[in-house]
Amino acid sequence: MSNDAHPETPETPDEDKATPPAPAAPEPQLTGRQRLAAGLWPPRVSRAQLIVALLLFVLGLGLAIQVRSTSDNSALRGARQEDLVRILDELDDRTQRLEDEKARLENQRSELESSSDQAEEARKQTQEKERQLGILAGTVGAEGPGITLTVAGAAAVVESDMLLDAIQELRAAGAEAIQINDVRVVADSYFTGAGGDIEIDGTKVAAPYVFKVIGKPEDLEPALNIPGGVVQTLEKEQATATVARSEKIVVDALRPAKRPDYAQSSSQ
Repeated sequence: MSNDAHPETPETPDEDKATPPAPAAPEPQLTGRQRLAAGLWPPRVSRAQLIVALLLFVLGLGLAIQVRSTSDNSALRGARQEDLVRILDELDDRTQRLEDEKARLENQRSELESSSDQAEEARKQTQEKERQLGILAGTVGAEGPGITLTVAGAAAVVESDMLLDAIQELRAAGAEAIQINDVRVVADSYFTGAGGDIEIDGTKVAAPYVFKVIGKPEDLEPALNIPGGVVQTLEKEQATATVARSEKIVVDALRPAKRPDYAQSSSQ
């Protein structure tokens, strides 16, 4: 009797069975600097931020150009320290004069408000104001401390605009009365002509041109001697300008009082 049973064979592993995946390698840890760099780059910029940045750039560029232009064109660039100190002192003096004028007007107001005889006080102040206006208008003479400016040179050297510049500098420094040769200079004075043929208010004046100026000498003289000022300008044109202080300057050239043709007082 034959044995029909087949011999048992060993079981073989199933080749179709999937092999489990290998575990993934852990991601490398980033340092703090690397995380900061990853957060900043690439930059995340909105449209509004771009517009603001562009406007700030244009503004900064404009300010830089303005500052550079101002520093290049400044007349005081390169001036000596003592000249800058003198200019600063002059500005302080002008400020002080304005403060003094303010205090004087406030005192006048207080006197009018507190005076027992306000009518008499008003009359005195009116007379004083009339005298001051007469000096400014050139209809009355004046005397006081001040300076004498003498401008000399060849006829073709000194121009009328140079004399006008001197007048403007003196007025800015607090000049109260000015006379050039025999002509009284007031607010509406005008200068015409060229070198050797200069007229002030239609009156011809010839060199040397002598300015008699009433005001505070400590303010008037430095105003003419600032860097790039009247004295330096005249010297560059081969003219001479000398300034002398005096405790008493007499301005006696007068102008006729003009009566207005059309304007009338609006006070009742």
